[in-house]
Amino acid sequence: MMTDNKRLEARIQALEDREAIRDLKARYFAACDGKDPAAMRACFVDGPVAIDFGAIGSFDLADDLVAVFERLGCHPHMIEMHHGVNARIALNEADTAVGEWALHYQLINTDEMTLTQLGARYEDEYRRTEAGWRISATRCIVHSTMVLQLGEDALKRVFAGAPDTAAAA
Repeated sequence: MMTDNKRLEARIQALEDREAIRDLKARYFAACDGKDPAAMRACFVDGPVAIDFGAIGSFDLADDLVAVFERLGCHPHMIEMHHGVNARIALNEADTAVGEWALHYQLINTDEMTLTQLGARYEDEYRRTEAGWRISATRCIVHSTMVLQLGEDALKRVFAGAPDTAAAA
């Protein structure tokens, strides 16, 4: 029989685990936006994973996803913003959990002068490792997309691109 102290310890551990998973997903989104392949890779377990990103591809190893990320997204003209919201995290066992996140994504491509916005849902699985919680499986299901051409004959461009950090210094 579980004592009151043991129940309290279990509740606190569950809160800490959910918060650690939220922090993991925030680090993942920040790594994507910051064009940081090493930080992105650190969000995943070592060894086999199940990654299904639809049109971007499916991957059995996180390193394969990172290679595509470097090839397609890690460029100064690709300015991205990932906002993950409405997290629902369920702890299954002591060392596994599942989560679902709503995603609002925005991309400004300053080479093609396009603005892409999409809405999607992440379905994740997590595993506790010696290094902390990591993503062991993830699926991104896109449910809305809008692509706008930023041109003089389409939308009027007021500004498009990254902030000029050199001018601010």
